[in-house]
Amino acid sequence: MKRSARRAARRSRLPAVVTLAVLALALVGFGLWMLFARAPEVTVQTYPLEYQDLIRACAAENDLDPAYPAAVIMAESSYRPEAVSSANAQGLMQLLPDTASWIAGKFGETYVEGMLFDPETNIRYGCWYLGFLMKRYHGDMTCASSAYHQGQGTVDKWLQDPSLSADGATLTSIPSEATDTYVKRVLKYYERYVELYAA
Repeated sequence: MKRSARRAARRSRLPAVVTLAVLALALVGFGLWMLFARAPEVTVQTYPLEYQDLIRACAAENDLDPAYPAAVIMAESSYRPEAVSSANAQGLMQLLPDTASWIAGKFGETYVEGMLFDPETNIRYGCWYLGFLMKRYHGDMTCASSAYHQGQGTVDKWLQDPSLSADGATLTSIPSEATDTYVKRVLKYYERYVELYAA
């Protein structure tokens, strides 16, 4: 009799245990849905504002909107002055030593290995180069950014191709996927830095 009573008691508790288990699973499922399904679709991007005074000063000297070199720095190095690329581009604006040597000559200076890791030198040279490219491409940020990434010679060839440029001055299409992605990033960052620098 005792055994039968115990079995009956266990059977009577079974629905309650099942109900609790179902509720627990439902709560876990709801928690996971809240965590993932309702997570923001766009990750908030942090836009550094280091070197702002230096960027503003160097941009002004080269007739640039300061948001432009700020965006290039973000795209090139994420504001890491020690950054070095696989092609040996160096510093905040990822200048190649050969390019830096050429720019140094424009300033009447001598390029010395390692000087591109100095933020002031790097931003000064990088802003000069961006200003040079913007003048060369008549203020077209897409062409200037493409040339900064891929080189002036390559962009000049693209501009001569009717399938890439309808007027020989602006690009309707960028054939290099890497450069196209780079330019889109720069322009996206530029829009954000315009807001941040205005604030």
